[in-house]
Amino acid sequence: MFALFEEAGKFQAGRVLSEAESSAQVELDSGKRVKVKAASILLKFEKPSPAELMREAQALAQTIELELAWEFAPQEEFGFADLARDYFSEKATLAQQAGALLRLFEAPHYFRRAGKGRFKKAPAEILQQALAAIEKKKQVQAQIAGWAAELAAGSCPAPIREQLFKILFKPDKNASEYKAVVEASRATQTAPLDLLKHAGAIASPYQFHWQRFLFENFPKGTAFPPLQAPAIKDELPLADVQAFSIDDSSTTEIDDALSVQGLGSGTVTVGIHIAAPGLVLQPSSAVDQVARQRLSTVYMPGYKITMLPDDVVQAYTLQEGRDCPSVSLYATFDEATLALKDTQTRLERVPIRVNLRHDQLDAVVTEEWLQEPSAGTEAAPQLSGLHPQLSFLYRLALHLKSLRELVRGKPENFNRPDYNFRLVGNDGAEPVGDEQVEISVRRRGAPLDLIVAEAMILANSTWGNWLGELGVPAIYRSQASMAPGVKVRMGTKALPHAGIGVKSYAWSTSPLRRYTDLVNQWQIIAAARHGRTAALAAPFKPKDAELFSIISGFDAAYSAYNAHQAGMERFWTLKYLEQQGIDELVGTLFKEGLVRADDLPLVLPVLGGSDLPRGAKLRIKLGDIDPITLDVRGTVLERLDVTPEPVEAEEEAEDEPVAGPIAIAVDVEDTGETPAVSGDNPSS
Repeated sequence: MFALFEEAGKFQAGRVLSEAESSAQVELDSGKRVKVKAASILLKFEKPSPAELMREAQALAQTIELELAWEFAPQEEFGFADLARDYFSEKATLAQQAGALLRLFEAPHYFRRAGKGRFKKAPAEILQQALAAIEKKKQVQAQIAGWAAELAAGSCPAPIREQLFKILFKPDKNASEYKAVVEASRATQTAPLDLLKHAGAIASPYQFHWQRFLFENFPKGTAFPPLQAPAIKDELPLADVQAFSIDDSSTTEIDDALSVQGLGSGTVTVGIHIAAPGLVLQPSSAVDQVARQRLSTVYMPGYKITMLPDDVVQAYTLQEGRDCPSVSLYATFDEATLALKDTQTRLERVPIRVNLRHDQLDAVVTEEWLQEPSAGTEAAPQLSGLHPQLSFLYRLALHLKSLRELVRGKPENFNRPDYNFRLVGNDGAEPVGDEQVEISVRRRGAPLDLIVAEAMILANSTWGNWLGELGVPAIYRSQASMAPGVKVRMGTKALPHAGIGVKSYAWSTSPLRRYTDLVNQWQIIAAARHGRTAALAAPFKPKDAELFSIISGFDAAYSAYNAHQAGMERFWTLKYLEQQGIDELVGTLFKEGLVRADDLPLVLPVLGGSDLPRGAKLRIKLGDIDPITLDVRGTVLERLDVTPEPVEAEEEAEDEPVAGPIAIAVDVEDTGETPAVSGDNPSS
């Protein structure tokens, strides 16, 4: 005897070996023996063979018209054999009954299952809805197949082009556009990014990177809502100083300025004056909500997205020729020994004499110029009268740096230059990606750079220590040690920063550009006004959960912004190679298989360097450049040195990432993440 039975939603047939009241032992054609519940056995028969019955039943099932069967079916619950007799004849064969069973089971939109071999036909209105959904699904699948065919043929349908970044980076895996890319990628055995490139979905490499960044970080665009900068109405005393700022020419958010008093008296007071939006912008205000959403200004070659609207920035920036509200730190030093004698914090108006631009003055303000008492300013009239102040500030900066290096246990190395990017004719407008790019070197540790860096470190560490002593919470950056792999952390405790060499470090000197600095400025203002009771008066109280929320949001945004800046600098460096026709360069092997170019901000993987020591000087032949993946590879042509230059382990830990393949979220491709550039820039 044979039996047809249902098991886990599947129909099988086999020989009955033994049978009890509640179950039977059945042997399948494969030889496997299974125990089947009696209730699951739907048909028993002597012939034909199980395999023959199933073949015939499956063929007959496809001949049954579901719409006609639904019409024949009774309103009440029925069995599959009943329908077979209604549909075929009163003497429906075993194969016809089994065919009816299979057909009913595979059409739940027509017939609902009511038990083993039992069914009930769906109400007419439910059936119509189900049929409409099935038809829509067919149309969608046809659309997916059509789009996939277009992609495979090298053409990108408009709906997929419009959803490009969502498909690649934050896909809705149920969306037809996504499914079409997956289907075409599998059919052509091509990675999704390459498939879309070949199909013309990416017309501009620059726009690809730019629009991807906006999609991930500014999905609603970069425009500001209508905002008005509140006026600072505090009665602030006017400081008896003439301050000056030192920034790049492109800087509009001038956060900091310096002043020097008492030269020649034996006691010199250095003023570090910080723009004071925190005097009037309050937490949860309209302007604050915008700043907290953005958290930082985004920088990239030729362009930036500011944290605050330009009208707001201009209301509080330290513009030359104005008396600007400031939070000022006055540090008093012994003029001869440079020993720090006292610090004071004041809320005041500060006359800004001039805004100096270091990119215009670095060639003038050299170590030699600063050491020459009678140095003139013919080449830079804006420096008139500032030589004594700058000379003292540079001497002080060298001293403060040496003190930090004692704490660090090792000197700071400025053996790698910084680079400036200029897009010719851009003038701050949003780039289109084909501008002529100029790359120039800015030496790390140049006098003006060092003056600003040490002044900002002094302010950030002094205010951080002060707030910690008062018990006023703030946002700190700390580093437990300089050992490889020990990262800079953000928190609310005044902990040491080993990398900088200070007792504590709270970013406070860029409130127009970084939200953490604005938060800390609110706390500093409370400390300046209330002293020992500041912890009760400050906007953020000890253990305030809001501070941790700000830290979390800032960390994520700042990493994303830095990664985009690094990516865009790499893009323009690769563009520079193309524009200048550079196909060879000289570089230094700093890690196995990786070379850093000596004269450009570029790290690239190379072939032929695996047996060479770190620090080896190499001439490299460049391969093809891919401006979308930001990939370029090289081949070692020759070694140029005899003895390799030493490579600092600390530099290796802080190296910029080598841009690899773009990370995308389409499942058919292995992806790689490009890590964000990290680290502290005290001068910013």
